[in-house]
Amino acid sequence: MQKVQQGFTLIELMIVIAIIGILASVALPAYQGYTIRAQVAEGLALAGEAKAAVADFYADKGSFPGTNTLANYSDDVQGKYTSGVDIGTGGVISIGYGNDANTKIANLTITITPKEQGSGIEWACAYTQTGTDVKPDFLPQACR
Repeated sequence: MQKVQQGFTLIELMIVIAIIGILASVALPAYQGYTIRAQVAEGLALAGEAKAAVADFYADKGSFPGTNTLANYSDDVQGKYTSGVDIGTGGVISIGYGNDANTKIANLTITITPKEQGSGIEWACAYTQTGTDVKPDFLPQACR
């Protein structure tokens, strides 16, 4: 009389656990990168109003503002992950990320620099060009 096997053997269960571990080791870093890019996008979205304020000032005065006040822009712009958006010398916009942001971008800054380009303004936000601390992997495609 043959004994009928019921259930899974220990080896089969260990193989399944190993496969799940491999899949998790690939999926978790990808998800973490996605969430960091979403947090970076929040700051860039908040900076949209600052870019408009700088562009308006430039259209009126022919130069870039040096402060939030000159650009008629609020000093208290914050988000869930963004600690502040400020306009500095030459119309440079600094986006700071606070402690609620992922540790890979917390307390770092993205700097967006305006440049006169013919009849308008071109914005630069690349990692090496403008003093941005956030790693290029987490910046949007336009800033890489």
